[in-house]
Amino acid sequence: MRIDLHVHSKYSKRPSEWILQKINCPESFTEPLRIYEIAKKRGMSHVTITDHNSIENAVEIAHLPGTFISEEVTSYFPSDGCKLHVLALDITEAQHDIIQKIRENVFNLAAYFKQENIFNIVAHPLYSVNDRLTADHFERLLLLFQNFELNGARNDRENRILKTILNSLTMDDLERLAEKHGVDPLYPCPHNKRLFGGSDDHSSLNIARTYTEFFDIPETNFRFSALEQCRAVVHTNAPSPQTMAHNLYSIAWQYFRNKFDLERYANKDQLVNFLDRTLTLDSISEPGMLSRVYFFLSAKKRKPVNTQISESLAALLRNETRALIEENPDLLITDNRDVRRAGEGEQRWFKFVNTLCGRIMVHFNNHLLDHLSGADVFNIFHTLGSASGLTTLLAPYFVAFSEFTKSRDLSLQIADRFSQSSSSSVDVGPENNKVAHFTDTFYEVNGVALTLQQQVRHAVNKGFEYTLITCDDQNHPYQKGIKNFEPIGTYHLPEYEQQKIFYPPFLEILDYCHRRGFNHIYTATPGPIGLAALAVSKMLKLPISGTYHTSIPQYVKILTGSDFMEEIAWKFIVWYYDQMDLIYAPSQSTRNELISKGINGDKIHIYPRGIDIERFHPRKRNGFFKKWQTSEKAIRFLYVGRVSKEKNLHLLLEAFRKLLETNSTIELVVIGEGPYLEEMKEISLDLPCIFTGRMDGDDLAAAYASSDIFVFPSATDTFGNVVLEAQASGLPVIVTDQGGPCENIIPEITGTVVEADDSDSLLAAMEFMADHPVKRTAMGKAARSAMESRSFESAFQETWEMFGQINNEKMAI
Repeated sequence: MRIDLHVHSKYSKRPSEWILQKINCPESFTEPLRIYEIAKKRGMSHVTITDHNSIENAVEIAHLPGTFISEEVTSYFPSDGCKLHVLALDITEAQHDIIQKIRENVFNLAAYFKQENIFNIVAHPLYSVNDRLTADHFERLLLLFQNFELNGARNDRENRILKTILNSLTMDDLERLAEKHGVDPLYPCPHNKRLFGGSDDHSSLNIARTYTEFFDIPETNFRFSALEQCRAVVHTNAPSPQTMAHNLYSIAWQYFRNKFDLERYANKDQLVNFLDRTLTLDSISEPGMLSRVYFFLSAKKRKPVNTQISESLAALLRNETRALIEENPDLLITDNRDVRRAGEGEQRWFKFVNTLCGRIMVHFNNHLLDHLSGADVFNIFHTLGSASGLTTLLAPYFVAFSEFTKSRDLSLQIADRFSQSSSSSVDVGPENNKVAHFTDTFYEVNGVALTLQQQVRHAVNKGFEYTLITCDDQNHPYQKGIKNFEPIGTYHLPEYEQQKIFYPPFLEILDYCHRRGFNHIYTATPGPIGLAALAVSKMLKLPISGTYHTSIPQYVKILTGSDFMEEIAWKFIVWYYDQMDLIYAPSQSTRNELISKGINGDKIHIYPRGIDIERFHPRKRNGFFKKWQTSEKAIRFLYVGRVSKEKNLHLLLEAFRKLLETNSTIELVVIGEGPYLEEMKEISLDLPCIFTGRMDGDDLAAAYASSDIFVFPSATDTFGNVVLEAQASGLPVIVTDQGGPCENIIPEITGTVVEADDSDSLLAAMEFMADHPVKRTAMGKAARSAMESRSFESAFQETWEMFGQINNEKMAI
């Protein structure tokens, strides 16, 4: 006997999901007779329908062989209103009437089931229907019920945990629970629980995807309760959030198809035909030769579409969908009828929605950034308002991923409770750290990127479950510990030709993080990839930490020249970092700045950044710059970092030029790339300057050690990792009194702090360093000594342990 014990028909009318409630859509559209036909075609020997508190479905199929009356009963714990669902199988109409009268109290309901010998199963027992279920409620369910469901629509993790707990129960456990809750078990041998399975289908797409097979059943006429002791095996094709979302789209499509009589467009409208074939089992039409010819001729008649942002979201959707289908004609041959290939249909639909929304988001994002760079306030909000409508289209996926993680913490708490208190072993307790670190600067040339690259190498070497997630349009070779997503679009900043903003494929990232089972999100950016990290943490209900690396509002002021845009940027920064469970600031000055803007100082910690003290070392000094035919006696000033105006490199050139008037033995080396590079080269043609471009690895270490003085005039850096690298290489450093770099030296011991944005102050420090070789050498040795206590390994370990602490605190809450 094979039967799907949990299926809904059109008589389940009250949807639990808000997106279906918003459009006044019923919970299911499937006709009872159609359920019977699909179940039989998919190998079920018997069929029953379990609508919510209704048996109307039974009237329509009661005359068919192998059917019986069932329902999904909604009940409550009377003390606090915690809602739960229980399947009542093979009941009479009279029993249904009584059940409806007593179902409000789960204790009365369970007693009635026992009295009438009604086969009953607690549906999705680890899923909190109205967010009130606790571990105590679950323990009471163990005392009241004997049968529990492996649900075919919920996260398979909960099913595995449930199965582990129930199979590990002992009589001592139940006696302890009975004494604890003051509830006597209703059944003999109450620790012997049984598991049964049903699909919990609402759309018809997943009927029999999960079912129960009974063995050694009675020969002929029998009541279902007679199967209580028969051997049963649950067969399931584990669902995913893609499965749930596909079903939600299907229900919504069936609603609109019926409401607007869309059958009449099936052979004439490409989109209707596609949606019908992708989202239902009963395609209105087949993509035959006539319809293919019609679509071909229609496409030829239409003029090419040049979509403008002024178009409505509906127009963008229509045009982009049409283009996508015409580019991918195979979309029209989707077939959902074979349950063994159910995953193919949901994956195809996921790819379609992801691509479609990606195309539309590129339109909105490009226009938004154009308006931001031009400080066009009115159009900024107009574009944001238009783009926000896209969330409605993606809502089924947002709901699905949230629902699949909804019961994670509860199930782990229950598992942990039983692992600690059970007389048997339940080894499904809390997990180790599994961190996803989001950044959009991994492949750039700056201190942040270098630190991230070190973290990946260290995590891989130590066996930590750590994955760095980024988004870049280059075909980078595979590197363990890194997941690079191809962007759905790219925006080129007009002020920085080499700087690009990548739009990440959010649905792909969300799906990846869910499948990988991360339990902590760490973001190194508030940019597009950082926004994706924040959204992932909210939808998957994961703790999130963030590092504030860059003075973004100050950069906005520099780029736009607008105080108003700087204030808008601060509002965004405060909103973004307020969502974090923990914020890492690179320096005390940055921490103070964030606190002054209104962010809670209790969750702001100084980032324990370390340095690779073996890679950057004075012994790497090797006359590296001989290839540039420089003087061996030259006193070499070094700058490493992004070559851009906001780093105050124009002040460095100004001070260097003046110093040359009194000291002809000096040279300036600039390592790095950026938008100011060509202009800086042009300005310094008459100066003894070396521009090496980007450097890394052994060359960079040798360049540091083969220099004499490190100078970093920036007033906008929140940390300045290059300042640590220079000191580890044995160089005295010159930094400004603004930002984080000045906190990473010991003034007048390992370097000098000068007034920011002041070329005269910078000149004086450079002149002193050049003219006092003994002091310079002493500072260099002190700098190296100070860095030896700041190893990268210890800093990373401190951060990793903090992640675990946050995870445990979140779990406790």
